[in-house]
Amino acid sequence: MTGETLLKNMSRPENSAIFAGLYGPEGINEARNRYSKLVRGLTGLPPADEKDVRVFTAAGRTELGGNHTDHNHGKVLAASIHLDAAAAVSPRQDNKVLFRSTGFPDVEVDLGGAGEKAPALDLAPREKEKGTTEALVRGIAAEFAGRGITIGGFTANADSTVLPGSGLSSSAAVEVLFGCIFNQLYGGGKFTPLELAVFGQKAENNYFGKPSGLMDQAACASGGVIAIDFKDPQNPQASPMPFDPEALGYSLCVVNTRGSHADLTPDYAAIPREMKAAARFFGKNTLSEIRAEQILKNAARLREAAGDRALLRALHFFNENNRVDAMKAALEKIKNHGGESFFQDYLKLVHESGDSSWELLQNVYSPKNPAEQGIPLALALTREFFHSLPKGENKMPGACRVHGGGFAGTIQVYLLKDQMEAYREMMETVFKSGAVTELRIRPTGTAELCFPG
Repeated sequence: MTGETLLKNMSRPENSAIFAGLYGPEGINEARNRYSKLVRGLTGLPPADEKDVRVFTAAGRTELGGNHTDHNHGKVLAASIHLDAAAAVSPRQDNKVLFRSTGFPDVEVDLGGAGEKAPALDLAPREKEKGTTEALVRGIAAEFAGRGITIGGFTANADSTVLPGSGLSSSAAVEVLFGCIFNQLYGGGKFTPLELAVFGQKAENNYFGKPSGLMDQAACASGGVIAIDFKDPQNPQASPMPFDPEALGYSLCVVNTRGSHADLTPDYAAIPREMKAAARFFGKNTLSEIRAEQILKNAARLREAAGDRALLRALHFFNENNRVDAMKAALEKIKNHGGESFFQDYLKLVHESGDSSWELLQNVYSPKNPAEQGIPLALALTREFFHSLPKGENKMPGACRVHGGGFAGTIQVYLLKDQMEAYREMMETVFKSGAVTELRIRPTGTAELCFPG
């Protein structure tokens, strides 16, 4: 539909439910204004086709359990959130992609192959594009073309509310957004959210040049809370899980510790490398192919072959996998039987996950910069806050853990809703205004939004 028609349809009161489902009833007006601005801005990006204007969204994500397990084909529990990447998009007649995103330089990628006598599509990785958005566009386009899809270009005017460096997967949200756009414009919508997640991961690994697992993209794409088993990485098994912390009287938030992410890639890369080194000791590629008992029985030889930290990180992997199963079981019991006690079991597991990441995985600060320990400080202050609260009978005041990749960035916190403002005041005194962000779990991961007239 035209941009003008789309704007009229978005303003219709009966379509407010679309925005409410993504951003909550309190976010309807802000969302409508945001998407309207994106649509209006698209007309200033030639050669956008004003007769075919569409809007897309891809969620950020929060990791609930399974810290650094996906790259070794383990298990995770994650959820899409209300913070997202959104875009107004028009297809183009050529094979160029023009992507404008608020606060960032324009991205233009020529995919080649346009015109009757044009050369073949130019979708091979380019060394000079490594580490850029251009690499992600080209890599995702290559995934579609490699599956027989006749792709084309598009012009997009985008905006992201996913905080960079927050552990909420701003980059994965953009990758999934590109996948959704190609899928709807040229793929007939035939690819599933998990398939789009795989496309994004491959582009990040092979074109962008960053080693990563699949959890970020899968959670951004899928919607709601999902438990994912990556034992078969080409066919990950995902199952939706019911979960609404607010309904249980708790807020879910992240705290940005304002740490620098500069030069952390070697720290991130060392985790999968060391876990896989432990697996190779047994002739396997990933830890998912062996059992925890093998690690324990061969600990003496393994530490000599791979090092102490590799052994500790392997132990974290197996313990964290078991915790994900236990968290799933707790959420199933809440769904089937109700009762506060099962959520208390869940919170205890969150706390254990935080301890394991701190002690075994060792991703709460960079060993290259031991004086900067924002994440341990935030965890310690949060626990002090919990200790200061009145002791409820058989009721934990909350739980906290490192969030996402770690080394710098954010922690994740569950706490009683009536303590949210007091907690925010304490943490923002230390980590500055805006450090605490409440999260809303949303049911939609990535999608084209359709507004009927």
